[in-house]
Amino acid sequence: MVQAQQMAQQLGISLPEAYRRIQLLYHINPNEPLYKQFLSYVQGLLHGNLGTSMVNQQVTVNQVIAAGVPWTLFVASIALLTSFVIGNWIGVRMAWKRNSWLDPLMTVFNVISHAVPSFIIALLLLEFFALDLQWFPFNGAYDTSLTPGFNWPFIGSVLRHAFLPILTYVLVLIGGQAMSMKSTSLAVMNEDYVTAAIARGLRERTIVKDYIRRIAILPQVTGLALAFGGILGASSLVETLFSYPGIGQYLVQATNNRDYTELQGLFLFQSFCLIVANLIANILYAKLDPRVRIEE
Repeated sequence: MVQAQQMAQQLGISLPEAYRRIQLLYHINPNEPLYKQFLSYVQGLLHGNLGTSMVNQQVTVNQVIAAGVPWTLFVASIALLTSFVIGNWIGVRMAWKRNSWLDPLMTVFNVISHAVPSFIIALLLLEFFALDLQWFPFNGAYDTSLTPGFNWPFIGSVLRHAFLPILTYVLVLIGGQAMSMKSTSLAVMNEDYVTAAIARGLRERTIVKDYIRRIAILPQVTGLALAFGGILGASSLVETLFSYPGIGQYLVQATNNRDYTELQGLFLFQSFCLIVANLIANILYAKLDPRVRIEE
């Protein structure tokens, strides 16, 4: 075992003694066959036990996830909702007014936002808004001098600390959201019922809202799950840059500390979240689109 060899070299002890200490620390028997170790791990998973941190034996992986999930979900949910609403609105306007200035502007913005990594955007926002203008704090989730609770000073502090991470995610997501909505809206505009609505002289707002957006937005619901997965993937660098105590920062800390147990549990949790998000998106799609039915 690599961990035992490293411990033996660092502490100057024999390899059997290193194995004995690892067995006491991590509650595993390195001499057991791999299939037995794997079965023990799976048995723990079935009981909701993701293991214990290899660096801090007093902290379980479940406790790490419980500490980071609320902050990551808070930032991710607000960013997803904001980019979804604004991006879809812009996408419909781009499709309806194809020769306006909005179309080339959002096209260029989408290319730039996809070409520039999320951590570069985070660094630019951090430099401009937090360090130069000092409008927002540059680390933490709230002011540590405040008492956590449902009071306005604490809530305001949480929102101010979360603003820059949320803005980073919105800038990354909104361009793709708008371009995707534009594509689906253009396809809907070719339908006969839209042509009939235009011929009847209905108001522009009615056509865009009731005839185009209501149908074109349906595929975007499925894209929410993919966007959620993208946020989880980008959270490691973004949360680390802002010192935001979410799952991403814990993932980077575990990587630096070579805490394989914690890494394994965090990756498993992220995969589970992505699967659940896709399942929810498919169920919502079936509820929103009467043409789709879920078979019993």
